[in-house]
Amino acid sequence: MITHYWFVLCIFVCFSCRFTLCEDNGLALTPPMGFLDWERFRCEIDCNEDPQNCIGEVLFTTMADAMVKYGFRDAGYQYVNIDDCWSAPTRDAQGRLQADPKRFPHGIKWLADYMHTRGLKLGIYSAYSNYTCGGYLGSQNHVQTDADTFASWTIDSLKLDGCSPDTSIYSKGYPEFSKALISTGRPILYSCSWPAYVDFNTFNWTLIGEICNLWRLYDDVQDSWDSIIGIINYWAAKQNTLIPAAGPGHWNDPDMLIIGDFSLSVEESKVQFALWAIFAAPLYISADIRTMPSVFMDILLNREVIAVNQDPLGKQGRQVSNANGLQIWYRDLVDGAKAVALLNTRTDGVPYKITVEFSQIGITTGSVNVRDLFLKKDLGTFSRQFTAEVNPHGVVLVKLTTNQ
Repeated sequence: MITHYWFVLCIFVCFSCRFTLCEDNGLALTPPMGFLDWERFRCEIDCNEDPQNCIGEVLFTTMADAMVKYGFRDAGYQYVNIDDCWSAPTRDAQGRLQADPKRFPHGIKWLADYMHTRGLKLGIYSAYSNYTCGGYLGSQNHVQTDADTFASWTIDSLKLDGCSPDTSIYSKGYPEFSKALISTGRPILYSCSWPAYVDFNTFNWTLIGEICNLWRLYDDVQDSWDSIIGIINYWAAKQNTLIPAAGPGHWNDPDMLIIGDFSLSVEESKVQFALWAIFAAPLYISADIRTMPSVFMDILLNREVIAVNQDPLGKQGRQVSNANGLQIWYRDLVDGAKAVALLNTRTDGVPYKITVEFSQIGITTGSVNVRDLFLKKDLGTFSRQFTAEVNPHGVVLVKLTTNQ
């Protein structure tokens, strides 16, 4: 009977995993971290005029070298992700995608090997459509061929965009690509843009977590404070749907980090990093790490904030207060502690005091030790509430640990 039981169980598990990504594939058990070129470098393909910044192997190898040199890899930033505009205009004689030969003269397999020898992973981009959003060849009608090609290149992550005028095809296409990736036998993290193209209220938020490791669902981030606040406010408005959809192996993706790019101040950069930690969001930097000022590197390399983002409980945080542009967010952590973000989004340029009542975040007994994660400083022991003065367009991120 025992033998029969295990036989039946194995058949069930194998059958199930054929049709889903299965959370136990070991991928993205915490939100993935790395670099993604799109917001900063877009679809720049003129390597004669801008050889260091065009979408080509020089950009990705030099970015990988900078990630190693400046400590990003060791802080957990593993993925180096190629977005749109990388491919040649035609498939090869076997119907396979191929890299633009001028911009990627050594090919994608060589580039993957370059990453792997440095302890990094390589991600690539396609779209479930005839053409990508940038007008390059898509994967519709070539799903298994493209999955096999990516696996043969030892790709570690795939971002599958939409871009088709017919969004009805996605309910077939995204699960189909999931099955194709699984069939290759290579673990490939699967990032889906499906929810970004369909109606939020009718979308199947249970299904997406069964087939994708992470998913975009809102507008592309732009290099502006307004874009960051728009995403934060959207996450607050939709949190009752988004929170139960997220967890180890499957994450809501509010899009790239623009810290160290052109527009955000230091305070605003801390806001994005703090809130993405509360969101349990993927941390994909889209800025030039090679030339980034140290003040922004320090934010992105803050191990205490990263630890909140990477907390193995994997529970996305929520907003509990938003009054007159002053917001309170919190996130449960695996050790029973809480991460709390006090956020000042007001536009009058004045610091404001924000108070979190411990009862708001589920702490009802005992005194609480408070540590400021950006200052890396213990602030003391408090009862019932904690108050901090928060700069304009700024945040105070603290960890609260209860004394029983």
